[in-house]
Amino acid sequence: MTNTAPELNTPAIPAESIDSANTPAEITFADFGLDPLIQKAVAEQGYNTPTPIQAQAIPHVLTGRDLMGAAQTGTGKTAAFVLPIIQKILRHASSSASPARHPIRALVLTPTRELAVQVAENAASYSKHTDLRTAVVYGGVDMKEQVGLLRNGVEILIATPGRLLDHIGSKVANLSQVEILVLDEADRMLDMGFLPDLQRIIDLIPAQRQTLLFSATFSPEIKKLAQSYLRTPVTVEVARQNAAADTVKQVVHMVSSADKQRAIVKVLEARTRQGLSRQCIIFTNSRLGCARLARALERDGIKAGAIHGDKSQGERTLTLDAFKSGAIEVLVATDVAARGLDIPSMPCVINHELPFNAEDFIHRIGRTGRAGSKGDAIALVDDSEKRLLDDIEKLMKRKLEVAALPNFKQEPGQTSDPFFYKPYEATKPSQSNDPVQSSVTEPKKVGIVSAKPAVGALLGGFKKK
Repeated sequence: MTNTAPELNTPAIPAESIDSANTPAEITFADFGLDPLIQKAVAEQGYNTPTPIQAQAIPHVLTGRDLMGAAQTGTGKTAAFVLPIIQKILRHASSSASPARHPIRALVLTPTRELAVQVAENAASYSKHTDLRTAVVYGGVDMKEQVGLLRNGVEILIATPGRLLDHIGSKVANLSQVEILVLDEADRMLDMGFLPDLQRIIDLIPAQRQTLLFSATFSPEIKKLAQSYLRTPVTVEVARQNAAADTVKQVVHMVSSADKQRAIVKVLEARTRQGLSRQCIIFTNSRLGCARLARALERDGIKAGAIHGDKSQGERTLTLDAFKSGAIEVLVATDVAARGLDIPSMPCVINHELPFNAEDFIHRIGRTGRAGSKGDAIALVDDSEKRLLDDIEKLMKRKLEVAALPNFKQEPGQTSDPFFYKPYEATKPSQSNDPVQSSVTEPKKVGIVSAKPAVGALLGGFKKK
């Protein structure tokens, strides 16, 4: 008999709400009662003190509660569910080579390949001293390597919905023993475009399971829909919803569409004069526009690369590696990079175009100002985008600073453009490797993320070393 999840029209169950005021002060990961093998892995990554979302969510997950976790982007949501998952399924760990001893116990669904790889890197890092196996599967790459990993057995599977359904259809993925389901970036996972695939997957998972939803943004409509999957959930919120981190300085420039490319060049030149890094992510709305802008910036002498949905996974990985290494200075991207892309100390994000979905704006600018580092978020807005700007300000419940863009022509004798010295202030990068302090307004460090994807990520999975 097939076990099914609650139907989408199941009445929402009132959730217990937890906020930052209930967070114990000065706790450490050791206080959660995590297995020494997990604590060892965490310590090796240089972490001792959890972030607020980790401090509040982990105890509830360990007790088996369904949970909705909302926190600003870059505050360690991944570790908030990966650590307790490892702890809860550690009793199933086995050194046996038999695939039958390694069924899927925990399933993490993500909306993008990049986020899937990031979560898998965290899970592999935290579980490396255990006999638990971790794998990641996503589209855009050959299924052969992924099939081999799944047939060998895996306890923690991170997947994008479409590729997971491919493996289920090929009879190499069995969800009948899943105990914990996680929807990461749940607002996007529960978007109408994902619902059919999501429902097909949930219908294959035992109804008696623990379900966790994590995201930076939860609209009231999404909350109501999400609770259809949950039983007496606890809601953990560590900061005002739909807000950017306090470490992000935001500014809006009203610029005509034809002048946006030149405005980007001006901004990058000004940052160079100020001693700031030219490294930045520039977001566009279309794949074609993304590719065109990257080529145009290259012609302007700026080392740029593009990442969008038409790129193969191999091309995307090579471009990201080049960006992380500094071989290219500017990464032009569509919203494929708005969620899950974690590059430490990213100094700047530029919105070449405002997103059509206001919540995507928060995720875009969340690529900077992460883990306590300061960052600049710059939006280039033309007259046709004023409505989108209004929607963003309404969602964030604040007015964004608008600075008038001066003429591009430089007056005789003028050696610099004083306007560009005003919005962006140089900030010294933090030299401290101190563990995270439990601060709601300005977290300093978040969960573990590898600086460079492991070889296994390129193949769609991770193997034990």
